[in-house]
Amino acid sequence: MKEKKLQSYVSQKIAIPVGSLILALLLWLFVVSEKEYDLVLDLPIEARNLSAQMAHKEEVPSYASIKIRGTGRNLFKSILLKNYAGFKLVLDLEGISEEYEFNLNDYFEKYPRKVVLPLNYNLSFVEVIYPNRIKISLDEYQIKKVPIIPNLHIAPSPGFMMVGDIKFEPEMIEVAGPKEEIALINHVQTLEDTINNISTPFNGKIKVFSNQRLIEFKPTHVQISLDIQQISEKIIADIPVIINNVPKKIRVFPSPQTVSLTVIGGVQRIASIDPETIKVYINFNDWSSQTQFYEPKVNLPSGLLSWKDISPKSLEIAVAREIR
Repeated sequence: MKEKKLQSYVSQKIAIPVGSLILALLLWLFVVSEKEYDLVLDLPIEARNLSAQMAHKEEVPSYASIKIRGTGRNLFKSILLKNYAGFKLVLDLEGISEEYEFNLNDYFEKYPRKVVLPLNYNLSFVEVIYPNRIKISLDEYQIKKVPIIPNLHIAPSPGFMMVGDIKFEPEMIEVAGPKEEIALINHVQTLEDTINNISTPFNGKIKVFSNQRLIEFKPTHVQISLDIQQISEKIIADIPVIINNVPKKIRVFPSPQTVSLTVIGGVQRIASIDPETIKVYINFNDWSSQTQFYEPKVNLPSGLLSWKDISPKSLEIAVAREIR
């Protein structure tokens, strides 16, 4: 600890004088120097006049390094205020159909007004340092709607469960961009998130995940809703038994024709369960004249956890041929 404190103390002792010296030099340039110097600045690139029917296939560089000339005072002012004074480089995309390569030095020599430098700074453009060239690649602009896939981890409180799926509003969103890229997008995902210990219905807003700057999403956020219910049990009676895969000209009769069982799920969900929505069935392909009793299989509707205590546990099947 003592060594760390000593190092921190020494660093501060060195940093303060060095910082003061740099500040003094800059102030000298600002106040005294009227001599002209060259300075390299990174300026934002603005690509204008893109046709509404076209989209970028590749990203245009955000910045270019250029050399400008001016007095020490004006250059110092440029360093301090370049993000606020409107400095930028403009590329005019009007008339470009698919591909075009800008030689930046030739382009700005031909169109000097495309180098935007505030007039009251008395600066002059010298040259572009990097990049020397920018290739513009365009494709047809396309829009389509795609579904949303949740990337959410839901963990209700003990004794509670989520009933049904996560609901989105809207259910689909628009993706827009170059035709070639849009053709590859079949869905979008939400940002990954976790929602823990919830015991009541949940509503919220979440951002749509995007790692592609060339693709636009509309909207960028969607509303989500979760139906959270307390877990409960309920006995459901008079569930009809179905015999599957019965051949033609054969009649089959289960005995008994209905069963009862206990379902486990959200308290409101099981309160509205209709016996007809629970599928209890026996596959006729399993039938044998040597076997008297058969255990039915059960398919529950969505929104239920499980079932238990079916009664009766096994059924008889009576088989007869149809008589014409």
